[in-house]
Amino acid sequence: METKKDYSKLEKEDLIKIIEKLESRKRYGLVWDEERIKEQFEKDSENALPVLKEVKSKEIKTNPKTPINILIEGDNYHALSVLNYTHLNTIDVIYIDPPYNTGNQDFVYNDKYVDKDDSYRHSKWLSFMSKRLRLAKNLLKDDGVIFISIDDNEFAQLKILCDEIFGQNNFVASIIWQKVYSPKNQSKRMSNDHEYVFAYAKNIDELDFSLLPRTEKMNQRYKNTDNDPRGPWKPGDLVANEERKNGHYIIKGPHGNKFNSPSGKHWAFQQETMEEMLRDNRVYFGKNGKAFPSLKQFLTEVQQGRKASTLFMHDQAGHTDEAKKELKMFFEQSDSLFSTPKPTRLIRQLLLLVKNKNGVVLDFMAGSGTTAQAVLELNEEDGGFRKFILCTNNESNICSAVCYPRIESVIKGYKSTKGTRIDGTKGNLKYFKTSFVKKTSSSDQLKINITNKCTEMLCLKEGVFDLIEEEDDYKIFRQGDRTMAVYYSFLSDSLKDLKKKLDKITGFKTLYCFTLDSLGLDKNNFIGWDDVALEPIPQKILDVYEEIYEY
Repeated sequence: METKKDYSKLEKEDLIKIIEKLESRKRYGLVWDEERIKEQFEKDSENALPVLKEVKSKEIKTNPKTPINILIEGDNYHALSVLNYTHLNTIDVIYIDPPYNTGNQDFVYNDKYVDKDDSYRHSKWLSFMSKRLRLAKNLLKDDGVIFISIDDNEFAQLKILCDEIFGQNNFVASIIWQKVYSPKNQSKRMSNDHEYVFAYAKNIDELDFSLLPRTEKMNQRYKNTDNDPRGPWKPGDLVANEERKNGHYIIKGPHGNKFNSPSGKHWAFQQETMEEMLRDNRVYFGKNGKAFPSLKQFLTEVQQGRKASTLFMHDQAGHTDEAKKELKMFFEQSDSLFSTPKPTRLIRQLLLLVKNKNGVVLDFMAGSGTTAQAVLELNEEDGGFRKFILCTNNESNICSAVCYPRIESVIKGYKSTKGTRIDGTKGNLKYFKTSFVKKTSSSDQLKINITNKCTEMLCLKEGVFDLIEEEDDYKIFRQGDRTMAVYYSFLSDSLKDLKKKLDKITGFKTLYCFTLDSLGLDKNNFIGWDDVALEPIPQKILDVYEEIYEY
């Protein structure tokens, strides 16, 4: 049982903060006990700030012409904190499959499962989600979108929370995903056949979805019963389900039959348009020419694609049984490794909505790695250059024993548990772990410590990873036609030497240079560096962290 907080022991400043927070709360919206229990990451950050450390032994390189994907092992809040520096406003699409908070050992809060009897069950989940979604929003481009899987346990709470964080006007849709291919007759009352996927835009006015590809099953609905030279068609409705006075007029059929719109409805087209459609043989009156008219919708005019529906049926977006079978292709004992995977077809369908085939896909609750497989396979299918960033902790070895091996298998190819050889998609992967820089009483010493350990963050920010030159005071990295140098020293003694080496390199160049001055670099030290973009470190990193952590 939770102990009651003794406010009499708080300092005046702390009491003022509590009062201000209470007064700032909205009259409408979610209110929950945010401060009763701190998360472990908050305890960690009391004495340290997150950075990244690469695990070189887990790097995968198969094709230098394809994008470099990222897997980050660690608490996703720490990973999102790092990404708030490296990827601010650069992510095209986020997909997450968070814990559903069923009370059946699916949601861990501070190393303990939250059960159904926990009186703070929903508060803990909301605190957990709110902190991460706020950081995730910062990462999306203006035309970016986030998709969040959820079920009935937190559906209502998540909707209100997302309205608050992303803005109610940026709500795109609540997608209903049919997660099973047949009802469960053994269910006690009703068969639970669906889950949801919330879609929110960063800026609804900037978001523009692609049309989804048509399926063969859809195309089979089109026939050519009257041998129209324009090819197969299917009948569509010519009436609208409402009453309009100017929507009533007489249509004559080929045998002189007269038709008016039914009571309570009206023709969907103006009379002039309808007459033109009649002359163009776009109105069908049945085989005998006497049936109520319908609109001929030609397959050739819809083959460019179809508008996405908020109903994702199992035959198009996969189902839970399919997801488990997919995971079983990699791991014989998959049920014991990860019990609630999503099918790749669900994520692929969501990704197909995003127009940018070269975009960045983030999943900061990566679990078994389905999002990575969906991205890799979709690129192979449509020639895209999407790249993914996956983040997951290593609870029960989910990252090292499931997520990473699955990605490696998809990229390199593998022999399934059934003995079938599956070719790899090719691709590249960098594996990072979250690490920490201990805080110090000296702000200058903290800057030095951050600078000495932020190299991997800078590589991730620039997308430049291959080390080509290393000296005591600096390092030079190269990727394609991009070059990044990092200068670590207090002194500028080695800057001339570094400049000589950079002058010999063509293409775009960036220098990250250490300075204790929070205002930036001394321009006198960089006269003649006109072809190099200058970035001071670590102040911009600390500015981001100051917004996230109290230090």
